[in-house]
Parts: sequence; structure tokens; C-alpha cells
Amino acid sequence: MKLAIKLAFKNLIGAGLRTWLNVIVLSFSFVIIIVVKGFLVGWDRQARNDMTAWEIGNGQYWHENYDPYDAFSLEESHAQIPPEFTPEIEQGNMVPVLIIRGTIYPRGMMQPVLIKGIDPRQKLLELPAHKLDTTVGAIPAVIGSNMARANKLEKGDYVTIRWRDVNGTFDAAEICITDIFSTNVPTVDAGQVWIPLDSLQSMLLMPGEATTLTFLDKEKSREETGEWKLMSYEALVSDIEEMIKTKSVGQSIFYVILLILALLAIFDTQVLSIFRRQKEIGTYVALGYTRGEVVGLFTVEGAMHAILAVFVGAIYGIPFLIWFAKKGISLGLSSSDYGFTIADTMYPAYSAALIIGTTTLVLLATTIVSYWPSRKIAKMNPTEALRGKLQ
Repeated sequence: MKLAIKLAFKNLIGAGLRTWLNVIVLSFSFVIIIVVKGFLVGWDRQARNDMTAWEIGNGQYWHENYDPYDAFSLEESHAQIPPEFTPEIEQGNMVPVLIIRGTIYPRGMMQPVLIKGIDPRQKLLELPAHKLDTTVGAIPAVIGSNMARANKLEKGDYVTIRWRDVNGTFDAAEICITDIFSTNVPTVDAGQVWIPLDSLQSMLLMPGEATTLTFLDKEKSREETGEWKLMSYEALVSDIEEMIKTKSVGQSIFYVILLILALLAIFDTQVLSIFRRQKEIGTYVALGYTRGEVVGLFTVEGAMHAILAVFVGAIYGIPFLIWFAKKGISLGLSSSDYGFTIADTMYPAYSAALIIGTTTLVLLATTIVSYWPSRKIAKMNPTEALRGKLQ
């Protein structure tokens, strides 16, 4: 085997430009696969971190009627906060949120919104709820930058808001925008107004009620209780996981095509090599090589393209991947334009498993493609091969 590797390497170097063209194309496949996969891994990591920090914590309790995709369910999606959760809320390890439909009237226009009440003292989520603990001549409110841009609102603006209480009676008041925050999570920004929880409970005649309860401690054993269903962290990030899987399939088609082109070049090289080196093959057999050993020699020779591609790809790939991981890629659009959690600038993440897995995949594929045409050697007649003729 050691002799076969030395001989295969010598043959590859002797082939000159043809070998290096194949190696360079194959190295492109290496680098592109790692870049694309790293981008998706980075997206997954950023999305999870942002959603954890801004919205879902380490899990939530939802009212049994609550459906975030059905705004009409909100009128029936509220209940008294269970007494057993009171200690966690007081310790800051759980945050209740009350949600109701409403309408604001910026510049005389009507804009439907979700009114969300949250405790100004909470520190579990990144939301600047402390800005709600402000004395102004109206109900203090905070909104996201996308919401502010869409409705041309600025910090300090007053705007009329209307809602319907638990009895179905419409009422209205003024809110004052005390802060505008920036986030990559559109589900806490787009079309939403955040006000103090006690104010919203009073407005809706729902004292002590909430729609969701976000908790911090993921190690604690939890069960569903009364009207509240438990939503695990995995269930809350399932939508973004499905989106990333969909994107992964689409991106895979791209680099599979590129990999096939590179492997096709190696396949053609092997076929041509076997055709032109018939006398050499016959000589190996005449010297005592078995047909299996000759097939193995040519298979190793083809597989070494992938090994050389790893080193060539490392020369230009490692600096590029390091630069790309630090610089990131700006998508030029905000998360609200996509409708799901995605940062304005994405930073790819590379793991040892990703690099080793990609290397193994390409090496295995190259070996198979190299072995396929090499099987014809086993059917050769040594005498005819020495004469340069196939049987």
C-alpha cells in the first residue's frame, strides 16, 4: 500500500497541469461547501440567540387558546396567572405578557397593532421595558425601529390608541413613545406596541391576567397547569429550524452540482489515463502485480486528487474563511422584510465536525468516481495491454 501511494503521487505530479486543474476545481467545491454550510450554521446560532434574548427565553407557557398566527384568538387568550408562578415572577425568572388587538392612529391614519403589556421591572428579556417606568402625560410605550419607520413615529411622539376591553367596549387613550429599540426579531417589533403590564390589565379590565409566561430556568421540571400549556424551547424555535432546513436543501443543490462537475473531470481523467497507459498497466501485471493491486493503484491515484485539494484549498480557504467569519455578510434588508429572525449582517460559524464531514464526503466521492473506470483494468489481457490494445 505504501508503494502504491508513492507511485500514485509520482504519477499525479508527472501529469502536470491536468492534475492541478482537477485539484483546483475540487478545492473550490471544498471551500464553497464549507462556506454555505457555515453560513447556515451561523444563521441558526444567531437566530436562536436573538429569539432567546428578545422573546422566548428558555421556554414559555401559553394560554390554551393562544395562537400567534391567529389574531382573532387573542380575545379569548388570557387567564389569571397561576399562584405557583408568583415566586418566579417576583424573582425575575418569569415574565408575564398580556396581548390584545388594538389600533393606533399615526398622522390621522388607522393602523392595526398588537398591544403587549410587560412588567417594566423585568430583566429576563432584552426589551427595554425599563423605559416604560416613565412619567409622561400619557401611557408610556416602546416600539421597534421597523414599527417606527413604517408609521413614521419618533421618540417623544404622542399617538392615539384604541382597544376593546373584556366586556367588548371600545375605549381610547394617548400613548407616548418613550423609546425605540432595534432588534432582529420581527415578532417583537413589526406592528406591536409595548406598554406597562398593569396599565394594559387595567385598560382591559383583566387584573392579574396574562397571555404568555416566559421563563428563564430550563433545568427546572415543568408541567402544564390549568389553562396553560407548556411550550418547550425546541417547539418555539421549530419554525426557524424548518426554514433553515429548507434553505439547506436549496443550497445543497448548488454545491452538489459543483461537486459533480469536479468529479466528472476526475472521471474523465481516469478514463483517459487508463486508455493511454495500457502498456504501463500490462507492465505492472507482468512484474507480478495482481489485477486488484493495479485497480487499487489507479483508485488511490484518483483519490489523491481530493487529498491534494484539501491542501490547496487550505492555502486560500483558511484566510478567506477567517476573514468571512469576522466580516460577515450584509444582506441589505431588515428582518421585517423576511418575516423571520435574521440579522442584518450574518456571521458564519465553522466547526470541526463541518470541516471533517465535508472532507470525508468529498474524499469518499472522489474515491468512488476513481474506482468506477478503474474496474476495466480487471478485464484487460496482460499480453494485449503490453501491446497497447484493449481486449
